Amino acid sequence: MPVAAVLILAAGTFAIRFAGPLLRDRVTLPEKVNELMTASATVLLLALVAVSALTNGKQFGGWALAIGVLVGGLAAWRKLPFVAVIVLAAATTAGLRLLGVA
Repeated sequence: MPVAAVLILAAGTFAIRFAGPLLRDRVTLPEKVNELMTASATVLLLALVAVSALTNGKQFGGWALAIGVLVGGLAAWRKLPFVAVIVLAAATTAGLRLLGVA
């Protein structure tokens, strides 16, 4: 039974991916729908980043983690090298936890 389920899901995934290029020229969406889809993809990605960056399991990771993520985000926005972004975020979080910020 599990093999059949995997094969069915694989066939469905292939069909969906194959239909995209075939229908690209046949289906046109209004400009408003395209804008909405772009915005919704951005919001979904931001929500995923926020949940994975600010939680430990099922609960809030604490203010030290939130401030560390903020510092890392600011460093990335200032276009610092990736290693510097990670080190700054981790050092900020660790320093705040050392000072007792939960």
